[in-house]
Amino acid sequence: MPTLDTRVPAVLMRLDQNPFHHGTLGAVRSLGRAGIEVHAVVEAAPGPVGHSRYLRRTHPRPDGCRDLADVQRLLTGVSDRLGTPAVLIPMDDLSAITVGQLQSRLTGRYLLPEQPSGLPERVADKAELVGICRELGIPHPRTVIPGCASEAAAAASALGLPVVAKWSRPWLLPEAAGLRSTVLVRSADEARELYGRTAEAGSGLLLQEFLPHGRGLDWFFHGYSGAGGECLVGAAGRKERSWPVGAGLTAVGTWLPNPAVERTARHLVSALGYRGILDLDFRRDTATGAYHLLDFNPRPGAQFRLFTDRSGTDVVRALHLDLTGRAVPAQAAVHGRTFVVENYALLSALSVLPSGRARGAAHGDGDGNGDGHPGAADRSVEAAWFALDDPLPAYAMAVAWGLHAARRGRRGLGRVFGGMATDRRRGDFGPHDPALPRTTPVLRRGRSPAGTAQGVPVAHRSG
Repeated sequence: MPTLDTRVPAVLMRLDQNPFHHGTLGAVRSLGRAGIEVHAVVEAAPGPVGHSRYLRRTHPRPDGCRDLADVQRLLTGVSDRLGTPAVLIPMDDLSAITVGQLQSRLTGRYLLPEQPSGLPERVADKAELVGICRELGIPHPRTVIPGCASEAAAAASALGLPVVAKWSRPWLLPEAAGLRSTVLVRSADEARELYGRTAEAGSGLLLQEFLPHGRGLDWFFHGYSGAGGECLVGAAGRKERSWPVGAGLTAVGTWLPNPAVERTARHLVSALGYRGILDLDFRRDTATGAYHLLDFNPRPGAQFRLFTDRSGTDVVRALHLDLTGRAVPAQAAVHGRTFVVENYALLSALSVLPSGRARGAAHGDGDGNGDGHPGAADRSVEAAWFALDDPLPAYAMAVAWGLHAARRGRRGLGRVFGGMATDRRRGDFGPHDPALPRTTPVLRRGRSPAGTAQGVPVAHRSG
């Protein structure tokens, strides 16, 4: 295992409100096990990550801390307490964009990749990514950016329903608005109504061709690009299960070779001059066999620990090694290695739709391009939460997750019984209101009492 410079601490920052972000725990463990002093700037409320034996200290982030000046003051305060420069690692898109904007003001306090100005924000912007893919010849779903509600309705019909609707800059979505970053729209009227919330969303609406999901079609690439402009480490993985089912966070993933995905990712990084950690999402089009780039996340993916090679190096360790002047060893692949997010894997296993299983059986596993396990595959499995050397976060997560589920269940029952009482008063005992909670995160057409967006969530990423 390469020796990291233990004199240089690491500060993980997450501006997203997500106490169940297992990627943050993975970074704490990865660096902490190597002897690095790890600090975390996260939400003020204590979460499971705070129970890790490898976390030196949590620096609570005030709720709503998104203004550049506020974030700069927060990071300056952390730096003052450390008394020495530290490697700063953003763990979500908003943090990566904010750190990119503050890069010149953090010099001398934090070690950061020399990222081209504005690039994290550009690649995270869904509309900008469309232009990047078009310019570089990278496959991307057909996309329309409507200029009015009527254009949105027409585009939805022209692309072929259902269509995927995305907000261009999802990090600007107000937390109280109930809007999802990505939804599946099933009618022209839904597209028209969703466009009507553009001002509330804070960025433009995109409508994209829907590429059906199925077994073996969803892939991701994680890498770290150094000052030389090449990926010092980088690998492809296949999403075996997701939550929500079909297009959400990776619940189970496997490290497998995929030359097409790897070539596209390295070409993209080189062409953009991107520096730092990246997480890309792809989906294979069964009609053409092409891998379409869906998302570019300028930070570690939540499942980055999947790509821990035989020397123990992952993208987080590669970043620390490179920024502290240490050599990053050549990557020793561990194809077949599996990463499991226990809570999401359980939900996914309980909620697999029969139609999804049928599609998986129809498509099969192989396309002749790295979709099958190699003969000498490694069978090691890493869990996102539980670790023998650091068990407390898993127990804390289980308790907090159970309480969270119970609260959601009570709210759901309240809405159900409230709706039943209303139906009785009206003499209506027909089907339940489609806006009421369901057993899975799939939403039918309709608006919730909180005013959430219409449609079916297809890729609400926070990790």
